[in-house]
Amino acid sequence: MDGFAVGATLVLLVLSVLHQEVHGGLVGSDIDGCDVSQGNWVFDDSYPLYAAPSCPFLEKVFDCVKNGRPDRDYLKYRWQPSACSLPRFNGSRLLTELRGKSIMFIGDSLSLNQWQSLTCMLYTSVPKAKYTSVRTGGLSTFTFPEYNVKLLFSRNALIVNIVRTPDGRILKLDSISTQDDKLWSGVDVLIFNTWHWWVHTGRKQPWNFIQMGNETYKDMDRLVAYEKALNTWATWVDSNVDSNKTKVFFQGVSPDHSNGREWGDPQANNCSAQSEPLPGPNYPGEAHPAEKVVEKVLRTMSKPVHLLNVTTLSQLRKDGHPSVYGLGGHRGLDCTHWCLAGVPDTWNVLLYAALTQN
Repeated sequence: MDGFAVGATLVLLVLSVLHQEVHGGLVGSDIDGCDVSQGNWVFDDSYPLYAAPSCPFLEKVFDCVKNGRPDRDYLKYRWQPSACSLPRFNGSRLLTELRGKSIMFIGDSLSLNQWQSLTCMLYTSVPKAKYTSVRTGGLSTFTFPEYNVKLLFSRNALIVNIVRTPDGRILKLDSISTQDDKLWSGVDVLIFNTWHWWVHTGRKQPWNFIQMGNETYKDMDRLVAYEKALNTWATWVDSNVDSNKTKVFFQGVSPDHSNGREWGDPQANNCSAQSEPLPGPNYPGEAHPAEKVVEKVLRTMSKPVHLLNVTTLSQLRKDGHPSVYGLGGHRGLDCTHWCLAGVPDTWNVLLYAALTQN
């Protein structure tokens, strides 16, 4: 075997490792000792990957520059894994490889954040391509007709079923709705996300009661409820997804930055006026408890699920939120969502690497 053949064989072996299941259903981010979730944010003058004004469909809540954010350095950071480099995003290539296929983001407004990021990244890669954007109820569909590629966003904050009754809204931890079952079936790439709404209380809490089997509760430890719901989702994936036809991803848990003590800066009350990332590779605060639950559940699954391990890299970006330059302006501080261009673009670079690696 000549040198070229040996090299090609090694490349194929590395690519096959990328697709192997690790710990049951969890497809991890370690590649020959390189964990793409560990690294640093480095200043890169070639960033951002697109300019927000080039995306006429970008929602106001994410367009921090248009909303008056005066600093620009937050746009210039690129994620650099410690032991390797991520591929440069190539939207034209991705559209070509996805020709005739569909990608669906299922989750809350952080899924909307990532969906909008990907539509911008692709649209600005092929600016002469026509597109259509339609929203019907909780389903948004962005289509590139030339490629017959559909990018869908299904607003579904909790993944499991909520049933309205005369007594109130019941969160059924052991049930996926029939409507969602039909909606998710047949999609080529599914990207799930849920966490943000599990911690809401009071008027923002989207349920009145929690039900598991025949037992009904007024409330429950939220991490316990979250794990039960993820197990229900995992059962749906294992029972309904054909891995030869559909790739399944879990977005990972997107952190907020509402308390500076969490990252070792007691003088910072929140994300307001933050202008640079924390140094990596380690976040100075605690590991996110919800992310631990996600990984625990994914390890129990029989079907492969690729974790977009965005938590730590996003924890380092205390500067990436709209803060007072979001939808609510100075009346509504936003330390949960992310400016676009911004951090979700890196989530989509990880998605791009996973979708194009073979």
